Amino acid sequence: MSTVVFKKPEGMTDRKLHYCPGCAHGIVHRLVAECVAELGQVENTIITAPVGCSVFIPNYFTYDTIHCAHGRAPATATGIKRVHPDKLVITYQGDGDLASIGTAEIVHCAARGEKLTTIFINNGIYGMTGGQMSVTTMEGQKTSTSTHGRDCSITGFPMRFPELVASQFHIAYAARGTVSSPAHINQLKGYIKNAIEAQMNKEGYSVVEVLSPCPINWNLTPIKAMERIDNELISYFPLGEFKQRSVKEA
Repeated sequence: MSTVVFKKPEGMTDRKLHYCPGCAHGIVHRLVAECVAELGQVENTIITAPVGCSVFIPNYFTYDTIHCAHGRAPATATGIKRVHPDKLVITYQGDGDLASIGTAEIVHCAARGEKLTTIFINNGIYGMTGGQMSVTTMEGQKTSTSTHGRDCSITGFPMRFPELVASQFHIAYAARGTVSSPAHINQLKGYIKNAIEAQMNKEGYSVVEVLSPCPINWNLTPIKAMERIDNELISYFPLGEFKQRSVKEA
């Protein structure tokens, strides 16, 4: 008799992922689903699917989902949360969507302290729409719109979003993790669960940034892309919690 030791968590469908080889969206999808299931929120969750690689999210989760215009997931999610305050509302966004096109929406969402949760996939590039430079593209990194490497004397330096909102606004929780090793994945799951619990307890806005590889647009193998996270990205985008939860006792 065979014994099942691992399976997809409740809340994920059996659809085959469309993501490129070496992409970490599938890992993060699983972590989100595990946390939602373990917290008993599978039937209570609404997740956004904005423009970007995550546009096909409705194929992979059983949750209620809604498509949003590019960068506008925080505005859409704000409306959903205010109409359905007891729902678990998640925006799942990339750096081109969140930090570049949608900067105003996400900053004001955090400034207002909207009681929702953002999962921010940072691979430092517009992954789906042509490999253009984004706000989080590293200095010197070559993209389709920075063919000689990003010149930060002209464009400014990569944005550290969790640090920004944690230092400037009264938010509930902010952290950054990555997927470059099993230990980091376990750590990231703890951050995601904290962010969801902060929303469930009505503590305020919560965000978890994920340093994620994009082997195709980085022109690297999947293994080399993971190594780049450890060797290059973490030194500029440090891992950890930038705003810890402060749960008020009843």
